[in-house]
Amino acid sequence: MSLHSGHASLAMITVDVNDRQRILSVSDRWLGGIVRKALAAEGVAQAEIGIMLLDDRRMAAVHQRWLGIPGPTDVITFDLSAAAGPGRGDALAGDIVLSTETARRMARTFGWTPRQELAYYLVHGLLHLTGYDDHTPADRRTMRARERAVMTACGLPRPPRTRAVGVGFQRGSSNS
Repeated sequence: MSLHSGHASLAMITVDVNDRQRILSVSDRWLGGIVRKALAAEGVAQAEIGIMLLDDRRMAAVHQRWLGIPGPTDVITFDLSAAAGPGRGDALAGDIVLSTETARRMARTFGWTPRQELAYYLVHGLLHLTGYDDHTPADRRTMRARERAVMTACGLPRPPRTRAVGVGFQRGSSNS
């Protein structure tokens, strides 16, 4: 799955943004800044990250096609590191698909802005690419703690301490 459209880079981290929604106005530069700060917090110096912004209708189509699960979700992460090809060394590679419509809806639940909720989804996807998982309660606690730390490192507000399964990050998403 290739998500390349807009392009922003700094050092050895490249971020390509493909914005296919009209729900939330976010800039490639803002998203790229979050990616670079989050990956720096995780000690990642080389990465190729694709970000696709979708509405719920398009997200539901991706969710069904790639995971066989009907309906929209908040974030789907595709780890492409193994597929990055020879000569890439330890470079991280992945695509992160984000639903801005879900972010807008869920932001009300958690009492913060849709952009903050979207940033949280992006951090969540990036942590999956760096090896975090949330399939067991212990893994979920570890990942949530790391999400809070990375959000702080990015200069963003810390998310709510608890997020019930099925609220925010929905089970069954690729790496999410």
